[in-house]
Amino acid sequence: MSTKEQLVADIENLLNTYEGIHKTDINPDILKFMDKNTLISIIDSLLNQKEYSKESDLEWLEKFKKYS
Repeated sequence: MSTKEQLVADIENLLNTYEGIHKTDINPDILKFMDKNTLISIIDSLLNQKEYSKESDLEWLEKFKKYS
């Protein structure tokens, strides 16, 4: 498996960790026009998005705990 193929597989895995979202399969033809840096940037963006949503969830839970 090439580095680009592994990066695409990593993106698929990240996308498939979201609950309630249909399984994502990325067409391997995207390898023809996306370079390694672009794929890494997508992974970075997905990880940042997951971190932000986790922080939002924790903030909401903390507010909920205050009222119980």
